Amino acid sequence: MSASSIHLFSGAPSGVDLELRDAEFLFISHVIAENAGIVLGPSKRQLVQGRLARRLRELGVPSFAAYCDMLRDSGPEELVALINALTTNVTAFFREIHHFEAMAEWMLPEALARNARTRRIRIWSAGCSSGEEPYSIAMTVAENLPQGEKWDLKILATDIDSNVLASASQGLYPVDRLSGISDGRRQRWLVKGAGRNVGWAKVRDDVRAMVTFKPLNLMGEWPMRGGFDIIFCRNVMIYFDQPTRDKLVHRYSTLLPEGGCLCVGHSESIHAGTAPVRLVSRTIYRKT
Repeated sequence: MSASSIHLFSGAPSGVDLELRDAEFLFISHVIAENAGIVLGPSKRQLVQGRLARRLRELGVPSFAAYCDMLRDSGPEELVALINALTTNVTAFFREIHHFEAMAEWMLPEALARNARTRRIRIWSAGCSSGEEPYSIAMTVAENLPQGEKWDLKILATDIDSNVLASASQGLYPVDRLSGISDGRRQRWLVKGAGRNVGWAKVRDDVRAMVTFKPLNLMGEWPMRGGFDIIFCRNVMIYFDQPTRDKLVHRYSTLLPEGGCLCVGHSESIHAGTAPVRLVSRTIYRKT
């Protein structure tokens, strides 16, 4: 195997070139960086090859070179398919639970006090993947809203991967994906499947109704109007270079009111001076 190519299979059909060459990898990396902000270093080359080889077979495209030509000439549909193929969706219910504990203890109470006149609360789950995060947010909110009070509360859940959004909106999960949910919460917020759905559970309709799923490329235009009291953007910025991260944090800060909070992933941090936010708790930043 040469340093300039990676062979996906041996014995490939005649006329099919299954080598990802330097120029093709660099071109695909550039397209992803420009359109999704994701940085694909050399260590990601085999991942790109493996995931896109499936796409080549689906399309009947004979080589990575031909696929790159297709990307140059095609419309946005194939760009979306490329992004879907290369984005990684790893999540779980109540992952990094300290954020949900902090939301129940002080972030949500502060938002309720700040919006006592308007009775309006908005929360954004950016990079929501298959939906476990926004549903965890919804469960936490439902457990901590004042009883008997009517609030205009909405949770926006966005992701660049249109395929996972279609699944997330159904709120249907295999039971082995529910390990982060306590028994009490399972009984309160989930419905066990029966018959053909044994081994699955569905998020209750009242929880699902709190969440709106929308496709969104964080590098593009943001159509949302109005601000958010709490923004979750966890384990998303690790895929971006530092200038892109700084720009993204600044954009988030413009949508937060004074006192609003931004939650980032356990391995992420925000550089001082990037935006008017300061660290107030473990990976939680407050707009100042």
